[in-house]
Amino acid sequence: MKVTIHGHHLDIGDALRTHISDKMSALNEKYFNHAVNATVTMSKDPRSLYKSHISMTIGHDIHVQATASEHEVYATFDQAAEKVAKQLRRYKRKIREHNEQKESAARQQAQEYTLGFSVADEQLDQLTDAELDDHSEAIVVAEMTTNIQTLTVSDAVMRLTLSGNNAIMFRNASHGEINMVYRRQDGNIGWVDPKDVLATKNKVA
Repeated sequence: MKVTIHGHHLDIGDALRTHISDKMSALNEKYFNHAVNATVTMSKDPRSLYKSHISMTIGHDIHVQATASEHEVYATFDQAAEKVAKQLRRYKRKIREHNEQKESAARQQAQEYTLGFSVADEQLDQLTDAELDDHSEAIVVAEMTTNIQTLTVSDAVMRLTLSGNNAIMFRNASHGEINMVYRRQDGNIGWVDPKDVLATKNKVA
């Protein structure tokens, strides 16, 4: 995360600059760990009142801002940073609650629609390939319906990271097509966008 620090009518010393950078990095690591940038502006008015303004961008569509005023410069920044932390906690809690509700609904639907195998597991292991083909239609463990949300790619990646799931299907907010983000074996996030494939096929045709 890039942290930019400005001083308006105030000389930002090395100690204060280090304090601000460490605090902003700690906030990022604690709540999301993929903030793009943060800008901190410190100023001082003629009444010797210090003011701190923090603007933080997470992903491409989440912006958090906070302002605080105090008579002590460190207290001013710390107060604004705490306001930012509260907003991040609130947002993260909403996402977690939303994902928990979705998972609960999915589990309930799975229990209602779970189908059993037509043969016992130990018998299934003994079947030949041809016999397995005969039972292929019976190998349906569960089926469920779920609402597919319209999200930006960055929001979908953030929800995938916070939820701990292996994949999330969503409707891409930029063009309305069904997309998927998933966790790769190498630890990175993969993104499937069929719209690009369709566009390529149309050009070839």
